Amino acid sequence: MSLPIQLLLGFLLAILVSYLAFRFHSLDRSGATAATFVGTIIFGLGGWRWSILLLMFFISSSALSRSFMDRKRGINEKFSKGSERDAGQVFGNGGLATAFVLLNTIFPHQLWSWIGFAAALASVNADTWATELGTLNPTPPRRITDLKTHVEAGTSGGISLWGTGAALLGSSVIGLLAALLSSNFNWAIFPLVTISGLLGSLFDSLLGATVQAMYFCPRHHKETEKHPLHTCGTETVHIRGWKWLNNDWVNFACGAFGVLTTFTLIAMVKI
Repeated sequence: MSLPIQLLLGFLLAILVSYLAFRFHSLDRSGATAATFVGTIIFGLGGWRWSILLLMFFISSSALSRSFMDRKRGINEKFSKGSERDAGQVFGNGGLATAFVLLNTIFPHQLWSWIGFAAALASVNADTWATELGTLNPTPPRRITDLKTHVEAGTSGGISLWGTGAALLGSSVIGLLAALLSSNFNWAIFPLVTISGLLGSLFDSLLGATVQAMYFCPRHHKETEKHPLHTCGTETVHIRGWKWLNNDWVNFACGAFGVLTTFTLIAMVKI
C-alpha cells in the first residue's frame, strides 16, 4: 500500500475516533484537532499494532476519567484542566509516541523504535491510571519527596498505595500488549516496558512535588495548578516551581523519563 493511501486511511480513522471522543466529551475542539494529527501519523504510518497500543491508552484513560468523575469533583479545583483533554494534553501525552512512529518510518523494522513507543505510552498510561484510581485510596496520599507528609487528594507530588498499584497495572497493560504484538513475541519487552512506565509515572510525581509550576488561590487558601484563574474565578498567585513547567510539559517529561529508563535497561540487559 502506498504512503499517501496509508495516510489517508489513517486520517479517516483518526477523524472518526476524534469525533467520537469529542461527542463523548473526552476531548475539546483543540484536543480533537490535535488527536486527529497524532492519530493520522500513528494509524497511517504505524499500522494496526501501533494503533492498538495508542487506542488502549486513549480508551482506557478516557473511560477511567468518566467513571470516577463524581469522585474527583471535589478535587478538580487542584488540576489545571478538566476531563476534556485539550491540544496541550494530547501532545503532552502522545507527542513522544508520535515521534517514535516517525522514527520507525525513517528506520523501519527496528525493535528500539517499538520499545520506545511502548515505553512512552506505558508511562503516560501509568500516570493517568494513578491519577484516576488513586482517588480510591482510603487515606490521604503522602508527598513523594519524604513519604511522611500527608497532602490533600489530588495534590501534585502526592502518591498512595492505590495510586502506585494503579500505575503499575496501567503500565503492565501496555507492556503486555507491547510484548504480544512485537515481532517474534519478545516477552522480555513486558517487564522492560512495565518497569519503565512505572518509573516514568513516579518521575511525574517527583516533578509535581518539586519544580512544576504551582499556584495559590487567595480566596479559598488552596494550592492549585490552575492559572490564571481558579475554579471560583479568583486570580491565582504563583508560589513555587518553574512557571513554564505546566502539567502538559510534566506529562511529556513523564513519557521521556520512561523512554530514557527503558533504553538504559536495554543497554544493561541484552533484549
